[in-house]
Amino acid sequence: MNKTAIFIFSDPKTGGDEALGRAFNGLAAAYDIKNSGGEVSVTFQGAGTRWPTLITQADHPLHGLYNLVKGNIAGVSCGCADVFGAAEGAKACGMNVISENPVPKTTGLASFGKLLKFGTTILTF
Repeated sequence: MNKTAIFIFSDPKTGGDEALGRAFNGLAAAYDIKNSGGEVSVTFQGAGTRWPTLITQADHPLHGLYNLVKGNIAGVSCGCADVFGAAEGAKACGMNVISENPVPKTTGLASFGKLLKFGTTILTF
């Protein structure tokens, strides 16, 4: 089975079912791939960098699913977390901050190019 990288972009700040559903399905896909013997990682990017401070709270509806895949969480995109005001919260809940893609005038982002170079399948939610 190929390596799979899941990126969650949905914005919890919208408060809608669609955003929650996308985050749920991203984590559920990671759970499925992991349990099928595949190699999977989850990265929070864009406005999705706001999710970690929520899903790490025990009373959040995604907390249980998060716990099942937290060993597969790669982290949050650094530049995105900066832009969306999520950097401190992500660090406080133990997320890795990813800055492999040195986009000028940012603190760096997660790298799609690096993943694709090694044949990783990318799924976005």
